[in-house]
Amino acid sequence: MNDKLANPAPLGLLGFGMTTVLLNLHNAGLFPLGTMILVMGIFYGGLAQIFAGIMEFRKGNTFGTTAFCSYGLFWLTLVFLLVLPKLGWWDIANIKGAMIAYFFFWGLFTFLMYIGTLKLNRALQFVFLSLAILFWMLVISEATGSVAFKTITGIEGIICGLSAIYAAIAQVWNEVYGKEILPLGAVKKE
Repeated sequence: MNDKLANPAPLGLLGFGMTTVLLNLHNAGLFPLGTMILVMGIFYGGLAQIFAGIMEFRKGNTFGTTAFCSYGLFWLTLVFLLVLPKLGWWDIANIKGAMIAYFFFWGLFTFLMYIGTLKLNRALQFVFLSLAILFWMLVISEATGSVAFKTITGIEGIICGLSAIYAAIAQVWNEVYGKEILPLGAVKKE
């Protein structure tokens, strides 16, 4: 019996990337926040990444487990932070500084995870560094309330999400074709 396990990273990266692009199309001002983004946040951004993280656990990949489970839970918490006040439950969004602290600590976590990517590949380095920048831009956006800065933040978020989609598709195509179709930017081993 063959015990080879599939690579769960493309699933997690696509769940993250596609949901990030869609949310940031909203942040860039292209359409209002609606059900489509929230449902993507629950299912593809949230649950699919958690599934990918559990599969990374099975493969013994601590980095992948931590990243995908954490960001899957990020999407679930973000959706709940957006929806629960609309239901008349806990309105954290109106507590001064709460969302600023939320985005700041996600940015800090992401930057610390970025340091872990320095041993992986350039594509993941770009995803994690651009995500850390996105979180900190969200901090500034929340603190200032600037619509123009939120639009710029949305554009940066679209770039971040597209980079995750690229990293996912590169892994899928490279495996399917058995050669490098899309480069990931391998890091030289010491």
